[in-house]
Amino acid sequence: MPKRSPRSLVLAGFLAACQSAVFTSAAFAAGATLSVGKADANASPILPVNVADKIGLFKKHGLDVKIANFTGGSKMAQAMAAGSIDIGVGAGTEMAFVAKGAPIIAVCDDAPPIPFIGIAVPWDSPIRAIGELKGKRIGISSAGSLTDWLARELAQHEGWGPDGVTRVAIGNGAAATIAAFRTHAIDADIAVTSNIFNWEEKKEGRLLVPVSQYVGNIAAGAIYATQHLIATDPDTLRGFLAAWLETVDFITTHKAETVEIESEATGYPRSVMAKEYDATKGMFSKDCKFDAESLSNLKRAFIEQKLVNAPPDMSTLYTEAFLPK
Repeated sequence: MPKRSPRSLVLAGFLAACQSAVFTSAAFAAGATLSVGKADANASPILPVNVADKIGLFKKHGLDVKIANFTGGSKMAQAMAAGSIDIGVGAGTEMAFVAKGAPIIAVCDDAPPIPFIGIAVPWDSPIRAIGELKGKRIGISSAGSLTDWLARELAQHEGWGPDGVTRVAIGNGAAATIAAFRTHAIDADIAVTSNIFNWEEKKEGRLLVPVSQYVGNIAAGAIYATQHLIATDPDTLRGFLAAWLETVDFITTHKAETVEIESEATGYPRSVMAKEYDATKGMFSKDCKFDAESLSNLKRAFIEQKLVNAPPDMSTLYTEAFLPK
């Protein structure tokens, strides 16, 4: 029998303890099935879904969670509108779909700041400074997405004007970005740092700058629920959010276990996810409440990207009614 690493043993012990608690939970009997979509498979504000599933916190709250990965927030929002998934974990920019009438609403600002996204360039790129991106082609996940706005915000922050960079929608899959690098379809890409740290280990790409260098709070991570779920099973939503916040507490105090689970979820080495953990562990909200800076920046983003016909009343795009008391 192969030897297990000390970290594996620690995690196994914790899982056994969680499972013991699960089977004594009265809520477990409910067994509600919940379909949860992730706007990105590897983004740090989304990975608590995998952690909660692995350590049994969803089951503790009576939830049988089915997880699906999407390549961008717009595709996730479309799936929610179609009734394919009940809860979506993405970014605050998906609140624009709420403003346009999608039958969904934001229920948690899970990560106001944005330390987990950066601008990457090919490993052998001559670009060494942010000013050298003027006029370049920058990869984004999709039109209207968070990465789309971040590219626009870069040009605005640097004073290059609205056409200071060319935004190229390539999805947010790591393989698509590397292919675009190799074929010179793009000069840079806005990507989650877990992808970038992995590219650095393979000498495929490197981090130029984190976007936090020029962007403040933007509800970088946000959770959404369908209006159907709210109308038919609000207690299931409450259970999900309670499990989420318990998971955040776990993540901030259990580095080894979190890194191991996230490494398994992303397929990236522990060395990559350890870097990601150190860069992002402080970003999670402890109460899921929406902060004023995030709402202000989102409103500006919606207007600048012409995602809405008129400035929205941001208070209508989210609710904190289902958060734990």
